[in-house]
Amino acid sequence: MLIDFHTHCFPDKIYERAIQKLKDQSGNIENYSDGSLSGLKNSMKENNVDVSVVLNIATNTHQQKSVNDFASSINNEKDIFSFGSVFPGSEDALDELERIKSLGIRGVKLHPDYQGFNVDDPAMKPIYRKISELGLIVVFHAGFDYGFPPPYKAMPKAMAKAASWIDSPVIAAHWGGINCCEDVLRYLCGENLYFDLSFGYCMLPKAYASMIIEKHGVDKLLFGTDNPWHNANLEMRLLSSLGLSENDMNKIKYINAKKLLKI
Repeated sequence: MLIDFHTHCFPDKIYERAIQKLKDQSGNIENYSDGSLSGLKNSMKENNVDVSVVLNIATNTHQQKSVNDFASSINNEKDIFSFGSVFPGSEDALDELERIKSLGIRGVKLHPDYQGFNVDDPAMKPIYRKISELGLIVVFHAGFDYGFPPPYKAMPKAMAKAASWIDSPVIAAHWGGINCCEDVLRYLCGENLYFDLSFGYCMLPKAYASMIIEKHGVDKLLFGTDNPWHNANLEMRLLSSLGLSENDMNKIKYINAKKLLKI
């Protein structure tokens, strides 16, 4: 079994524009599926992925409801678990978190760079507290983002501080932070949060991947791709090069994710 804990797709009416905008913003990064739900499912089939977690992001106040309505509409809890999002600057963000929970959605995605907040800003505590009260999983983009200039808003030291304020499962995406190997090892490894292992292939040196796994432990690691920007076959090339046992690989590939999603 293989569960991909970090994917994206967009509604049919906007996916082409959304993908092109993201490509333009990030320097024409290559995409491996077209950004639609059907494209994601085709990629899953081609790459032997059984379940995908779709991470939606509300990048402004007005998107909240439509983003979460879309998340709910594709959240079949069979092969697709779709997470919602809130825009932290929205006056009704806490109410929207309640609505996310009422829709049966298991978690939320927050992207500090796209959403314009520092992950360790104390002003985020009410949102983190509500996420904790509702028992929602929260996935943060972590580390660099190629669509934005520095300074980045979710670096490892700040991520560790923010995670200490949250009492429900926290996931720092991209091995704890894109291009942040040394600080991930220093500030995040061993802390009470998960890493998803998305966007590691050709981005994360093998030696650092091994060190992160050894120091953080396989029980807090989740397979991920960042589809459409990478796919499962690419990410498995990196994982399969690390000499992990079958049991450890299975924890990363699906056992840890099943426990988090309660499936």
